Amino acid sequence: MKRLISLFKNKFFLVTLAFVVWMIFFDKNDLFSQYEYRTQVNKLKKERDFYKAQTDQVTKELNELTSNRQQLEKFAREKYLMKKDNEDVYLIVPEKKEK
Repeated sequence: MKRLISLFKNKFFLVTLAFVVWMIFFDKNDLFSQYEYRTQVNKLKKERDFYKAQTDQVTKELNELTSNRQQLEKFAREKYLMKKDNEDVYLIVPEKKEK
């Protein structure tokens, strides 16, 4: 008990204790903020990986469309409903089931 009292009378210990408490709880970069920052960084890394995968996929599709004429024609017909001059296009829309 005397050792604890003498420890609290030591001003270096009190200053160090105050500094540690300040850094853990009251500073703008406290532990809670650091946890939130780390969570946000992890979320952004996942988002970056997702967009990188999407970019790779789109680049692959673009290379396929620019190098393969049949793929380009198929893409134009399906996506933009293009047709040749002597063709007729019929769209078949499935009926929605109503409950």
